[in-house]
Amino acid sequence: MKKANIPRAVVMETNIPNGKKLFSGKVRDVYEVDRDHLCIVSTDRISAFDHVFPNGIPGKGIILNTISNMWFSKIGFVKHHIVETHVANFPAPYRDHPEQLADRSVIVKRTDRIDFECVARGYIIGSGWQDYQKTGKVCGVSLPDGLRMAEKLPSPLFTPATKAKSGHDINVSLADMKKKIDPFIAERLGDLTLRLYEFGRDALRRANIILADTKFEFGFLGNEIILIDEVLTPDSSRFWDESQYQVGASPVSFDKQFIRDYLDTTTWNKNSPPPPLPDEVVEKTRDKYEEILNRISGCLQ
Repeated sequence: MKKANIPRAVVMETNIPNGKKLFSGKVRDVYEVDRDHLCIVSTDRISAFDHVFPNGIPGKGIILNTISNMWFSKIGFVKHHIVETHVANFPAPYRDHPEQLADRSVIVKRTDRIDFECVARGYIIGSGWQDYQKTGKVCGVSLPDGLRMAEKLPSPLFTPATKAKSGHDINVSLADMKKKIDPFIAERLGDLTLRLYEFGRDALRRANIILADTKFEFGFLGNEIILIDEVLTPDSSRFWDESQYQVGASPVSFDKQFIRDYLDTTTWNKNSPPPPLPDEVVEKTRDKYEEILNRISGCLQ
């Protein structure tokens, strides 16, 4: 398996002369291309506990974009929004700024986003574990008694969440989702989410990676539901190293959990502007992202 050669320059924000920036999220900058297309740029910003840190992770945006594009190219059972991945083929003015956009940006179809995070859970961890400890349920779904942290669920669950403009997304039940959107659409989103989870889970097994949970986003292109945003990246998924996995403990992961665990050892109160991440935490995080890129590359070849 050929190891990826990821540049170490840090891109914290983009500014494309004559480009129309619509907004900047926690990680992505989004530009308008025309009425039907957007340019989405994955920066090296890193967020945790709903705060963006002042220093980024070198090459993180390239890693996220590369991983997501690989998955998009392999998923054949649902249409997606990707139009172009090579900056040289972008329309002006975006093709003129490879120093900001190369390998970290895509041209996509513009859709009417469905305002739900579509989460698939194969293991009990995170907010699902917290809900289970309190209620014995996850998003309204009753689970067997006696499950332990990080235990595999009897079958994968679809657990939607409302998309918050700021702060945490809020977990809801499928019944609640059906009150907000057409019940048939809600069922369709649940089916697609679980199919995508199972596709990723089965592929990652070949790399000895456990896909604990992941989230997807969808939008309407006309009357058709298509897959948008990112797919099966360390920012949208929990990836666990199968060789070190143990039920009852928080598993070794290849995602932002490393940063969250570090922050829990500091005096930062998570409600004020965050401090810069130490160099060693930045480097360790980059190593984890780069390792999962290489392992995913291997299992998708």
